[in-house]
Amino acid sequence: MKLENTAAIVTGAASGLGAATARALADRTVQVFGFDLPSAIDKTTDVDGLTYVPVDVTDADEVAAAVAMAASADVPLRAAVNCAGIGPSMRILGKKGPHDLAFYAKVIQVNLIGTFNVLTLAAAEIAATDPLEHGQRGAIINTASIAAYEGQIGQAAYASSKGGILGLTLPAARDLAQYGIRVNAIAPGIVETPMLATVSDEFRAGLAAGVPFPQRLARPDEYAELAGFLLEHDYLNGEVVRMDGALRMAPR
Repeated sequence: MKLENTAAIVTGAASGLGAATARALADRTVQVFGFDLPSAIDKTTDVDGLTYVPVDVTDADEVAAAVAMAASADVPLRAAVNCAGIGPSMRILGKKGPHDLAFYAKVIQVNLIGTFNVLTLAAAEIAATDPLEHGQRGAIINTASIAAYEGQIGQAAYASSKGGILGLTLPAARDLAQYGIRVNAIAPGIVETPMLATVSDEFRAGLAAGVPFPQRLARPDEYAELAGFLLEHDYLNGEVVRMDGALRMAPR
């Protein structure tokens, strides 16, 4: 599927993986609608071809309105890349007692339910476009994590949410096959994002040393490159791709 002169949705577009993906798609003449919280969008700079849309992915009405905006572009909506997410940690039993249920629900709401809602509403709009070769209409990418496979201590909520993304991938691809929409997921390892900006150089070096090869942290632009590849490759469907340098996470 050619991306040029189409429209795309990218969630979490104001920073990290989403920002890199939104910019990479905009550089390819894609009309990108970047969803993120207003507070995050306030910190961005203008990018040609990228329209920031204030959206809380946990708010169904906001998501519906934003997806409708993307679908009203003067080029067909062909893609959606879900990068919005949070990654706080808490042990099931910690010094302060049992895991807070509202905390757990919040992580699931943002990472899994928010992803599902954008996927569903974007798919409805993509399905309404004219078909391309072999009946293809578009593609959707969701963001999992290697924590879905090897969740560490304190990652019960996060690993659950990302494990849900893994489980969603194949049935979503099968559900949407009749509409010519492919669904894949990327499971990144440790990526150099704003989430790591507050840690020391020594801690960051320790994280990199645990990666078999290449022995460094991943870059957001590498995620964006992989996302572009998955969107374009017509025969990749229902797949989860680990982007982790062969890292397998230890318990802590």
